Amino acid sequence: MSDPAIVTMTAAGAIDVTYRVAHVALGEFSRARSSARELSGKGVNLSAALTRADIATTAIVVLGDDDLAFAANSEHADILMPVGVPGSTRVNTSILDDAGATTKINAPTPSLSAQTWERVVRTTEQALDRESTRWLVLSGAIPVIEGRTPATALEPLLEAARARRVSVAVDTSGDALAMATAEGTTVALIKPNTHELAELTSRTLTTIGDVVSAARGILARGVGVVFVSMGADGALVVSDDVVVHAHARPRRIVNSAGAGDASLAGFLAGLGALEPGTAAFSDRLADSIAQAAAWGAHAIAQESTILPDLDSLPSPTVTVDPDTHQLLREPGFGATP
Repeated sequence: MSDPAIVTMTAAGAIDVTYRVAHVALGEFSRARSSARELSGKGVNLSAALTRADIATTAIVVLGDDDLAFAANSEHADILMPVGVPGSTRVNTSILDDAGATTKINAPTPSLSAQTWERVVRTTEQALDRESTRWLVLSGAIPVIEGRTPATALEPLLEAARARRVSVAVDTSGDALAMATAEGTTVALIKPNTHELAELTSRTLTTIGDVVSAARGILARGVGVVFVSMGADGALVVSDDVVVHAHARPRRIVNSAGAGDASLAGFLAGLGALEPGTAAFSDRLADSIAQAAAWGAHAIAQESTILPDLDSLPSPTVTVDPDTHQLLREPGFGATP
C-alpha cells in the first residue's frame, strides 16, 4: 500500500445490521427480504473505504469482548486495532425500503471507564508512531468517559498528534465537536454535515451562502479547512482562500448510512501526502472535494454501510465560488444561543 498512512479512532464501535424490506410503516409487521451484519463505526467505515484506494490505514475501535472474534474474521480484520471492553458491541440497525429511504436506529453509546480511555489513547499513540502517518481522524460519537469532559478526553489525542506532526481531522458532533473547534484549535480539518454545522454555530442554514458564512466563522477559530457533507445538496469545502461545491448523482438511492464516511475517505485520498497549510494543499482542495462527492454518491448506491469498491464512480459537477443564494434542499437548523 502507498503512503501516507491514515489512522482513525472510533470510540463507539458498532455492529451494523441492515434489513431490506418493501416498505416500512410504523406499527405494522414487515418481513425482510434480506439481512446483513457487518462490523462498523465511522472510523472503521472510513478506513475500509481507504483500502479500496490502496491507502495504508489503521482503524482503532472500541468493541465488546464478545465480538472480538467476529472482528478478527471480518473482511477488514488486518486494518483493525480493537480495544476490548466487557460485554457486547452496540448494534445499529438500518432498514432500506424500495422507495430509497434509509431508516436508521442507533443503539445508545456505552460509557467508558477511565482505564479503557487510557488504553484508547495508548493504542492511538502506538498507531501514530508509524513514520508515514499523515492524518489522525477522530470519528463518531465520543462516549461519556469516567472522570472526563470532552475537552479532557480529546486533549491527549490532539497532543499526541501535535507531538508527532500529524494532522488531525475531526468527524464528530455535539460537545466533542465544539471542543475540537474552540478558539485557538490546531485541528486541520472538520467534516460536519449541514445539521451539525448549524448546531455548532447556532445558525439556520438555508442557502449555500449560509453554509459558507458558518464555515468561515469556524475557520476564524483556527480550524484549517471545513468540509461540509450536505446530503442531496452535495459537498462543500471552505478554507481561507477556497470555496468549492461539488455534487455527484448516485446511480440509485439504496442506503445513505456510511455515505459521509465514504466521502471523507475520498477527500483524504485526494489530498494524499500534501501538508495542510501549503499552497499545494490548497490547490488540491477542488479535486479532493470532487472525489469526495463521487465516493459519497457511489456509497449511497450500495446496500452495505462499508464501501465495497470504487468501480464506475459517478462524475461530479464542480463549481468554484458557487452561487451563495442557492437554496438548500436539506437546510440545517441550529439551536438559538
